[in-house]
Amino acid sequence: MMHGIPRNLLWLLPLVLFATSPLWQPPVAAFLAPRGGYNPKLAQLREDDSPMENFIMDRVAITMTSQGMEEWQIDAERAFTSKRAHEIELEEVTAMYIGSRKEPINIESRKGSYRIDTRYLVLTDHVKVTKPTKDQVLLSERLEYDDTRKRLFSPGKVFIQAPGMKLDAGHMDYDFSSEGFDFTDRVKVIL
Repeated sequence: MMHGIPRNLLWLLPLVLFATSPLWQPPVAAFLAPRGGYNPKLAQLREDDSPMENFIMDRVAITMTSQGMEEWQIDAERAFTSKRAHEIELEEVTAMYIGSRKEPINIESRKGSYRIDTRYLVLTDHVKVTKPTKDQVLLSERLEYDDTRKRLFSPGKVFIQAPGMKLDAGHMDYDFSSEGFDFTDRVKVIL
């Protein structure tokens, strides 16, 4: 005996379900039937549509690689399509240099955009760049990073603070290959 039911009676359950199926099958089938119709035209992409069109995502991560090595990790609280093709708009952005060839760099900004086809990142609105190992901070309102040329460019005013030094300049160009800075427009340095 299995829990008070004789074993020979267990085979009756499938037999009863099969015998009574004409009574319960139509309402169950009607309940499980798909609602609405299928329009094959809605499933086809138009010629002017692309898979990148019209999306909004929360907590997005973009990894930039060079020669198979991960170099940058770009995180955003929100990302959505731009009005321009191949461009993603970003909000609350943090970018980190994660490559092993150079010292770590962290970048924060409130807004940004990333061009997928040209690998061009633009950060705006309270941009802050920190080099934690050297205790350096760079502040700017706009910062652009061209991954193909490995250049960081700020077209507006920049302010750099490091131990024992403060620098105020009109704009800045930084080459990641040579690690060289180019400042213009009234550079002011306080040592």
